Amino acid sequence: MNFRRRQTEEVGVNLTPLIDVVFLLLIFFMVSTTFDRHSVLQLELPRADATEEQALPRTVELVINAEGRFFLDGAELVNTRPETLRAALGEVIGDDQETPLVIRADARTPHQSVVTAMNVAQRLGLSRLSIATLGGESE
Repeated sequence: MNFRRRQTEEVGVNLTPLIDVVFLLLIFFMVSTTFDRHSVLQLELPRADATEEQALPRTVELVINAEGRFFLDGAELVNTRPETLRAALGEVIGDDQETPLVIRADARTPHQSVVTAMNVAQRLGLSRLSIATLGGESE
């Protein structure tokens, strides 16, 4: 029997190689990084003394209610036939095919009424067509 105590080595982690690796990575990233310097231009923009106001183009508003009835610039059309809408819209816009047309349809409007209005506008050659909506959260 041996009653002597054995001398044991203390177990430890040598941090010197780890510190060396981190230091080398730091140097590598510092050297390989490019720094962009944004130059700030000092500009003095020209001033304009515009006394004339440019006239906004006249827009035609077509409102379609929940029953599918057409209202052109606030006036109700006599019926919902495409021919009636085409005649009334042609009378309002005249020869100016660049007149913007805004279609405002009720959320419960039959889809066919909106399609009819868009089809009539296309047949009249109107290229500036927009559909008005309300902003906000949807249900």
